[in-house]
Amino acid sequence: MSELYQAHDINYRGEQSGVHNWMTQDGQSFYWHPDWLHIAEDQTGKSVKLPLSLAPGESPQKHHAIQAILHFLNAPSDP
Repeated sequence: MSELYQAHDINYRGEQSGVHNWMTQDGQSFYWHPDWLHIAEDQTGKSVKLPLSLAPGESPQKHHAIQAILHFLNAPSDP
Protein backbone atom coordinates (compact mmCIF):
# COMPACT_ATOMS: atom_id res chain seq x y z
CA MET A 1 0.00 0.00 0.00
CA SER A 2 1.33 3.43 -0.86
CA GLU A 3 1.50 6.30 1.58
CA LEU A 4 -1.40 8.69 1.88
CA TYR A 5 -1.19 12.20 0.49
CA GLN A 6 -0.86 15.00 3.03
CA ALA A 7 -1.34 18.75 2.64
CA HIS A 8 2.38 19.32 1.99
CA ASP A 9 2.17 16.90 -0.97
CA ILE A 10 -0.03 19.23 -3.00
CA ASN A 11 1.51 22.44 -4.28
CA TYR A 12 -0.55 25.62 -4.22
CA ARG A 13 -0.11 27.24 -7.65
CA GLY A 14 -1.92 30.49 -6.87
CA GLU A 15 -5.18 32.20 -7.72
CA GLN A 16 -6.37 33.66 -11.01
CA SER A 17 -9.74 35.41 -11.39
CA GLY A 18 -10.77 33.98 -8.02
CA VAL A 19 -9.97 30.37 -8.99
CA HIS A 20 -7.37 28.67 -6.78
CA ASN A 21 -5.16 25.90 -8.18
CA TRP A 22 -3.23 23.05 -6.56
CA MET A 23 -1.07 20.47 -8.31
CA THR A 24 0.36 17.13 -7.21
CA GLN A 25 3.96 16.17 -7.97
CA ASP A 26 2.51 13.89 -10.66
CA GLY A 27 0.98 16.91 -12.42
CA GLN A 28 -2.66 16.35 -11.48
CA SER A 29 -4.41 19.73 -11.06
CA PHE A 30 -7.34 20.66 -8.83
CA TYR A 31 -9.28 23.92 -8.93
CA TRP A 32 -11.60 25.68 -6.50
CA HIS A 33 -13.43 29.02 -6.36
CA PRO A 34 -15.08 30.39 -3.19
CA ASP A 35 -18.47 30.30 -4.97
CA TRP A 36 -18.13 26.56 -5.72
CA LEU A 37 -19.24 23.80 -3.36
CA HIS A 38 -16.80 21.35 -5.00
CA ILE A 39 -13.28 20.91 -6.31
CA ALA A 40 -12.88 20.59 -10.07
CA GLU A 41 -10.42 19.24 -12.61
CA ASP A 42 -10.61 22.36 -14.76
CA GLN A 43 -10.56 26.10 -14.24
CA THR A 44 -14.21 26.53 -15.27
CA GLY A 45 -15.40 24.32 -12.42
CA LYS A 46 -17.68 22.31 -14.70
CA SER A 47 -15.77 19.02 -14.31
CA VAL A 48 -16.57 18.27 -10.68
CA LYS A 49 -14.13 15.97 -8.88
CA LEU A 50 -15.65 15.96 -5.38
CA PRO A 51 -18.10 18.07 -3.35
CA LEU A 52 -16.76 19.97 -0.34
CA SER A 53 -17.66 18.70 3.10
CA LEU A 54 -19.37 21.59 4.91
CA ALA A 55 -21.33 21.84 8.13
CA PRO A 56 -24.83 23.34 7.79
CA GLY A 57 -24.54 27.11 7.33
CA GLU A 58 -20.76 26.97 6.87
CA SER A 59 -19.21 28.98 4.02
CA PRO A 60 -16.67 27.25 1.78
CA GLN A 61 -13.07 28.16 2.57
CA LYS A 62 -9.68 27.25 1.13
CA HIS A 63 -9.09 24.60 3.82
CA HIS A 64 -12.29 22.82 2.73
CA ALA A 65 -10.88 22.57 -0.80
CA ILE A 66 -7.60 21.15 0.52
CA GLN A 67 -9.50 18.57 2.59
CA ALA A 68 -11.56 17.57 -0.47
CA ILE A 69 -8.42 17.24 -2.63
CA LEU A 70 -6.76 15.02 -0.02
CA HIS A 71 -9.91 12.94 0.32
CA PHE A 72 -10.05 12.48 -3.46
CA LEU A 73 -6.36 11.56 -3.72
CA ASN A 74 -6.48 9.15 -0.78
CA ALA A 75 -9.69 7.38 -1.80
CA PRO A 76 -9.19 3.74 -2.76
CA SER A 77 -8.80 3.21 -6.50
CA ASP A 78 -11.21 1.01 -8.39
CA PRO A 79 -9.55 -2.32 -9.27
